[in-house]
Amino acid sequence: MSPRQDTREGTLTETRAEPQLAKPRLWRVLLHNDDYTTQDFVVWVLESVFQKPRGEAFTIMLSVHRSGMGVAGVYTHDVAETKLNTTRRLAEEHEFPLLVTMEPEADAGPGSGSGSGSGSGSGSGAP
Repeated sequence: MSPRQDTREGTLTETRAEPQLAKPRLWRVLLHNDDYTTQDFVVWVLESVFQKPRGEAFTIMLSVHRSGMGVAGVYTHDVAETKLNTTRRLAEEHEFPLLVTMEPEADAGPGSGSGSGSGSGSGSGAP
């Protein structure tokens, strides 16, 4: 009898590094003050569109009223854009000139450029 040769082949495995996923860029949705949009409407929008509790919605509305602008929330681009469009539609349906815009967060990660987000609307809207 002749000696048996080992015919099994070895399996080489290579360790792969986990891919690093970058956090998505965040966008601030801003409400702007005007002389026509009621404070109640702004609070209602903050509660219904931005899911803010009544107290927080009232605080944001006062910020808009006193300083001219307030942050309704910070979201990924698609969510921010959806909330912006919903708010604009509601303002138009209720015949308010509420101006709502979005802009990138200042401390966004790598690959983030500058620039303002979508802004349009007549007047600067809020309380």
